[in-house]
Amino acid sequence: MKTTIRDQILDELAGIMPYDKLEQAHLDDARAWVSTSTNIFRIARPDKPPKHLVAYFVLIDPDHRSILLGELIKANLWLPSGGHVLLNEHPRQTVLRECQEELGQPAVFLRGNDRPFFATVTQTVGPTAGHTDVSLWYLVQGSIHDHINFERREFADVAWFTFEEILQTHPAIFDKHMHRFTRKLITYLG
Repeated sequence: MKTTIRDQILDELAGIMPYDKLEQAHLDDARAWVSTSTNIFRIARPDKPPKHLVAYFVLIDPDHRSILLGELIKANLWLPSGGHVLLNEHPRQTVLRECQEELGQPAVFLRGNDRPFFATVTQTVGPTAGHTDVSLWYLVQGSIHDHINFERREFADVAWFTFEEILQTHPAIFDKHMHRFTRKLITYLG
């Protein structure tokens, strides 16, 4: 039996173990939305439809307990790399495509896990504020020693942050869920 892209995305959502009650609420919202929405993919910039699917990929250096973040020009925040999921594209394909486009390197999933690790439903900020991103967060292997050839039209800069630096920095400079994501990641990596 052939599954639809919606079925595949619902399967991705079902595989995420929620970190806390907020992530559970986001997963519940995302599953209901994917099941019932007329369109889950962004079809016109910046916000058509006003709620759409995004795939983040977080470059992780587990040996140095560090995360690569980019200072996204449009949001004026330090965020993981990622992008909008194209029409009928699987979010995993978005990660593979966007990693090459934004960081100039192939995506290698951390520990071979090509399933999303975290999910958020977030109202956007910045010049394109006002729409909602339903984001699946994937983990990608990286190294603080790698040269990152980042997309300068998207990011003002990129930098490696240790897990501790993220947790000790005021959350206002990051995606609003970055502290929760980092705590979940610390638990996952042990």
